[in-house]
Amino acid sequence: MSPKKTPKGKSGFFGVRQKPSGNWGVEFSDAGRRWWIGTYPSAHEVARAYDVAVWRAERPRSHLKFPEIESRAEAEILVPQGINMKEITMKKKKTKKPSVVVSAGETDEEAMARFAREHPEYVQAEIEYYWKREAEQKKKGSKKEDEAGPSTVIPIESSSEEDWADFSEEDEEDEGCDDPTKEEFWEQFRSSDEE
Repeated sequence: MSPKKTPKGKSGFFGVRQKPSGNWGVEFSDAGRRWWIGTYPSAHEVARAYDVAVWRAERPRSHLKFPEIESRAEAEILVPQGINMKEITMKKKKTKKPSVVVSAGETDEEAMARFAREHPEYVQAEIEYYWKREAEQKKKGSKKEDEAGPSTVIPIESSSEEDWADFSEEDEEDEGCDDPTKEEFWEQFRSSDEE
């Protein structure tokens, strides 16, 4: 059995690590916050900088890397370039939206209906998103027409009454599809859920 090799970059000081650039760095945590102390050319200098942070935070002497140092002033003299602590901010984890799982023998429509019953907040949020988006697109559409100026008119060569007869004979009462209001939609949704 061959002896264990020491990993490259091993500093000999707990928490001190070598960066890809070849410099050394260390983190410091205090009161639930994490701080990056900075990078230095050697692991020894980083350990000295860590001790300065310990003294500044008034931590117990047992946290020092060099416990023989008697004061904060002495520790700061041993780090001539000083320390530049930057807080390390943690990214907040996003909550994962539940996914729609189609069970065996279940149609897509049935799975979507089940999902809507189990997670109405996601359905409502999605509907509101699309309503907002549609309203914004309508606003943008009217602005574009205003900015572009009058519409281009294309002359029609044939102006006989026969060509236009088909258009005038159409039903005067075209029934359009009115989008329901948000309240009407949810009322319909809840009533269909009860059935």
